[in-house]
Parts: sequence; C-alpha cells; structure tokens
Amino acid sequence: MSIEKNTPPVRAGQMLRSTSLMSLGTLVSRILGFVRDVIFARFFGTAAGADAFVVAFRLPNLFRDIMGEGAANSSFVPVMTEYKEKKPQEVAAFLNSIFAWAVMILCAITLFGILCAPWVVRLVAPGFADEPGKVGLTVHLTQIMFPYLIFIGLTALFSAIQFTYGSFAMPAFGPCLLNIVLIVTTLGAVYWMKEPVMGLAWGVILGGVLQCYFQWLPLKKHGVRFAWTSVLMHPGAKQVGRLILPRIFGSAVYQLNIFVDTICASLVWIVGPGGIAAIYYANRVVQFPMGIFGVALASAILPALSSRAVAEDNEGFKATVVFGLKNILFLLLPMVVFLVVLAEPLVRVVFQRGKFDAYSTSVTAAALVFFALGLLGYGVVKILVSAFHARQDTKTPVKVAVIALVVNAACNVAFMFPLKVAGIALASAVASVVNVVVLWVLLEKKIGGFGAQFRGFFSKLGLAGILQILLVFGLWQWLGGISEIVRLPMVILAGAVVYFAACYALGIEQARQVNKIFNK
Repeated sequence: MSIEKNTPPVRAGQMLRSTSLMSLGTLVSRILGFVRDVIFARFFGTAAGADAFVVAFRLPNLFRDIMGEGAANSSFVPVMTEYKEKKPQEVAAFLNSIFAWAVMILCAITLFGILCAPWVVRLVAPGFADEPGKVGLTVHLTQIMFPYLIFIGLTALFSAIQFTYGSFAMPAFGPCLLNIVLIVTTLGAVYWMKEPVMGLAWGVILGGVLQCYFQWLPLKKHGVRFAWTSVLMHPGAKQVGRLILPRIFGSAVYQLNIFVDTICASLVWIVGPGGIAAIYYANRVVQFPMGIFGVALASAILPALSSRAVAEDNEGFKATVVFGLKNILFLLLPMVVFLVVLAEPLVRVVFQRGKFDAYSTSVTAAALVFFALGLLGYGVVKILVSAFHARQDTKTPVKVAVIALVVNAACNVAFMFPLKVAGIALASAVASVVNVVVLWVLLEKKIGGFGAQFRGFFSKLGLAGILQILLVFGLWQWLGGISEIVRLPMVILAGAVVYFAACYALGIEQARQVNKIFNK
C-alpha cells in the first residue's frame, strides 16, 4: 500500500500500520473461517441442514450489521473522535449513555427475534415450506442463536472505542475466537450429538460471549469504565442517534439485498437445489480478500478521515480518500482475476469432499465467478461510504443504497431464470457497480474533484491485470498434468508475481512502496 505524495507522512504511516494489523488479524480469522467452512461443507454439504443453519445464522447477523459493526463504526466513531479531541472531560458520561442504550436496544431486538422467529423464517425462506421439517429446524436454530446479537453488538461497540484510541490489535484478532469455537463445536457435535447442527448453534453463542469479553478487557488501559447511568439523553448520544437512524435504514437496505438473494435462492424450481448454501460458500470465498483488504482498510481509514473532517482539513481529507481508493483497487484487482479464472478448481480443492459433491462444486463455482466480478465494487464502496460517514453524512449512502437495492432486485428476476444461482450473484455485482458510480460522483461534488488524481492509474492497473489473466490462464492449462492441490498455489504465486512486477514496471506507486517495504 502506498503513501500519497500529498498525504502527511505521519498520518499515512499510522494508516498503513493500522491497516496492516487489521489485515493480518483478518487474514488469520479468514483462514480459520475457511477451515470452519471446509469442515462444515464436509459434514453438511448443500443439504437441508446446511441451508437451515445458514438462514438461521443470517437472521441475528442481519441485526448485528444494523446495530453492530456498521452502525458503531459509521455513527459512533466520528462523534467519539470529536469528544475525545474537543471535549475529553465529557467522554465518560457520553460512553455510559451509549452503553446503556446499546444494552437496552440489543436485548429488546433479541426478545423480538426469538418470539417472531416462526414468521420471519417463513418470510425470508418461503421455499423451505416445500421440504418437510426444514422450517421447524430453521426456527429452532434461529431461537437458539438470536442472543448472539447481544454479545456481538457490545463487541462492536467495544471495538469502535478502541479504534478511536488508535488500538487495532484486539479488534483485528477477536473474530478468530468465534471461528475457533465453531471448529471445535462442529467436530464435537458431529461425533457426539444426534442433531449435529444444534451443536453449531450453541457454538455461535459461546463464540459471541468470548468475543465480547476479550474486546472489553483492553478498554481498561484507555481508562474506560462503564457504569449504568440514568442520564440517557446525553448530547453525544443524541448526536449518535441522529446519525445512526439513516445508517440503520442503510444497513436494512443492504440486508434486504441479502434476503432478496436468499428468497430467490430458496426457489428450487428455478435455481435448483442447494442454492442458499452455494451462495453462502461462494460469498465466503469472496469475503476472504474483501475482509483482509477492504474491511481492514475501511476500518483503519475511518478514524483518520474523521479527524480530518473535525479539523476541516479538506485537502487532507481528499488525499486520504484517494489513498484509500488507490490502495483498495491495487489490492483487490489480482484477487478478482484469481477468483474468476480459477473459480471451479478453487472450490473443488477447498470444499469438495464428503457431502460436498461435484454438483455442489459446480453451482458454488458458478456463483463465485459472478460474485468476484463485483469484488472491486464492494471494496470501493467501503471507502466511499467511510468518507461520507466521517463527515457525519449518513443519509447520502442510504439513498444510493436504495437505488442499488432496486437494481439488485430487478437483475435477480432478470438473471436467475437463464443463469440460475449464478444469476443471483451477477445481480449483486451489477448493483455494486451502480453503487460505486453514484457515490463517486456525489462525493466529488461534495469535497471537490479528486478524479484527476486517477488519470493514468486505471489504464496501468488494467494492463497489469490483463497480463496476470494471460499468465494465470495459460499456466493453468500448461500444468494440466499436475494435481490441482499442487497446481493451484503454484499458479496463484506466479500470477501474483507477474501482477506485482507489471505494476512496478508501469510505475504504479503502490507497487513501488511494497518493494521498499520488502527491501528494508
């Protein structure tokens, strides 16, 4: 990742260190997540139990995104940064008020989710009614896992507090706990429980408790002590409330996209069996690079953008936005090439064993190709949305997200008939491109044009990507006699080297900066 020439070196260096730490933690978590998914695929494949667990786990995760990471980072961090830098004497009262609201709201939503699970499951997965026992299993799993929302919601708040103090280690590595617990509980449940998928549900709860506890511990070194307060209407809490309402609506729109996909994927008579599980596995693969680079960079850059916004440093703000956009494009483009060109062998090597058969591989790989085409869009949206949120504008991204939702729904209907599961993934990719274009144009108007700083960058990056495609495709065919489990890492390594060398030769600053790091 590079440091832009007009980005102050101290801030850029801090962002690089923060991003690197977040990326490392996310990498470890994603690797553990892949191990978890490989084990899950081995014992559950794309059968009814897998579909039931995916839908049941998705329901508390819907509210986790609405009230958890997304809301905490976009609404809380800018306000917390303002209090920390301008009103430090008010920080304790502000945090106590926020904590009280968080506990009350999370508990209320959890109770609502448990009581309404039978109706919600039928709403989001109508196709389950055609398979005996599938709705009942999904409802039971949902009711077990919904309290996870309380623990993961508080985890998000504790992590956001650490971000504002420049502490990224525990938020980066905390998610590893959930994956470790799920790996252990999956293996234990398969061998010792009559209904193994129930063991996974209880594992989710245990993982949430551990994550919450280990994010709470580091707050002590920053002097953060929570106490229950009767002063709920603190001015800072009101400010967060004003920002969070559009963010909640925006998160709801994003989750509606997911549930539109889920509803379509549950229609077996159109997309074929196992559609929900196939989309889950494909999305998990795409989220691997997205989490390592996209989410990590967006999380690290938000406090820096917020500080620039508070200081009214517009030039520094623009430089930070460009820094984030160029780095995310540089990092994600080679990932797109690998996932598109090597989709089927990648899925086969990672997942195909046990109940995850050749059919499971074919439908998952088809979805993966089209999800991967939207990867650049997903990453760029993260940076652009962070820029709006840092300026305490949570309304604009919501309006654009509604447009993307309409595009996604329309494309789902248009694409799923000819392309089946792959059509659902393609719809998401198209919607992400629309999201990027609209947000980019609106942000340029708001802060002044920054598009000129990408002049020549796109063409150079595109040329490096084309060279990578030719190398990866050709080398894969040439090494056809070698086992895929050996051939895959060889081709990926060669493709990464060619991409980096091409970027370096073309004078792309990001590659030159990486070269300096390795030559130190």
